[in-house]
Amino acid sequence: MNLTNCIRTTEFILAGLPHVWGMERVTYASVFLLYILCLMGNGIIIMMVVMDHHLQKPMYFFLSNLSFKDIGHTTTFIPKLLLNYLSANNSICLYCCVIQLCFYFLFGVTEFFIISLISLDRYIAICHPLRHSTIMTSGICLKLAIGAWCGGFFSIICQVVMIANLPYCTSNIINHFYCDVGPMLKIAGGDTHLIEALGFLVAVVVVVSSLVFTFISYLFIICTILQMPSTSKQQRAFSTCASHLVVVSLLYGSVFFVYLRPTIKNSSFSMTKSVSILYTFITPVLNPFIYTIRNNEVKDSVRKMIRRKVPGLQNL
Repeated sequence: MNLTNCIRTTEFILAGLPHVWGMERVTYASVFLLYILCLMGNGIIIMMVVMDHHLQKPMYFFLSNLSFKDIGHTTTFIPKLLLNYLSANNSICLYCCVIQLCFYFLFGVTEFFIISLISLDRYIAICHPLRHSTIMTSGICLKLAIGAWCGGFFSIICQVVMIANLPYCTSNIINHFYCDVGPMLKIAGGDTHLIEALGFLVAVVVVVSSLVFTFISYLFIICTILQMPSTSKQQRAFSTCASHLVVVSLLYGSVFFVYLRPTIKNSSFSMTKSVSILYTFITPVLNPFIYTIRNNEVKDSVRKMIRRKVPGLQNL
């Protein structure tokens, strides 16, 4: 393709969510509801960890980072998606698209590091309980969290900069409901093989290594649980691990399908958009409930918050 006389596109059109005839209002109302649930669920987790000193432990510190990630992840595209629907204008400027892409993948990649840290903390707490407090100190946890966020940033910044400098001359329609790598490369001019190879490398290194680390951690955890003398403790620990693994399976399964392919530029995005809904809408809503629903410490913290806000409910 001759790009000498190319007039670079400065505005894109987002195709939006998968189209279901006659269900547009229901679809977008559902998106709005899921977004509110995400903000409320994850916001409550962050607030509880900050306010209740009983929850200022490594597990809840990493969980609050995950909740902050979920709020940031969904906020990068859902408000714009809803605004586009209300205004019937699906346009987004080039640099707004690049910024959305940058933050979307910053939060997305960081999630895998945080999940690995949560599984590490659970491994030490269950398999080496006597050493947990000396290993996972507040200083170490802070450094690990900073490392996770820095790792997410440096994993994606090169690819984002290269995508931002591509010429977009053939089309300005992005076949997705947010600015994603594959649909953007699909309409980009020039050679995109290096960007695709770099993206695939990052996906393999970050996603696969995180999955292997998490799997091995939970394997050791399960082996330790099986050696517990109390059946009730075994059942409680297994139910907690099972709920965690459900979220992990949803996240990794959908990301493997969408991103872990050598040539995402030439992929069909109809199915990709549908699968993306799993980790862009469903997982951020499920995370705070799955990680805390069977946790007595969190339940006690919620009761304390309710008592403070509603003084009449002293017997709750």
